[in-house]
Amino acid sequence: MKHVDGSDRGNIIIYTLSTCVWCKKTKAFLQDLGVGYDYVDVDALKGEERQKTIQEIKRWNPSCSFPSIVINGEKCIVGYDEKKIREAAGL
Repeated sequence: MKHVDGSDRGNIIIYTLSTCVWCKKTKAFLQDLGVGYDYVDVDALKGEERQKTIQEIKRWNPSCSFPSIVINGEKCIVGYDEKKIREAAGL
């Protein structure tokens, strides 16, 4: 998991694919807002770590689509949705 510095708007974890345009847009949007977050490029993982991460994503998003954004371990935003991301970050 990698971290991007920014203002603390809660525990934001983004599960992404390194080749996904919408995943890149989500990261850029959070950076533009100045919000700190953690992210995992799932396609860059291997073996057991990859399987464990996919299981974690499916807990939040059974279809395992990307990006999946988990906020404070309480809710998940699936896909690039500026309005929902702003609301979840309290902006």
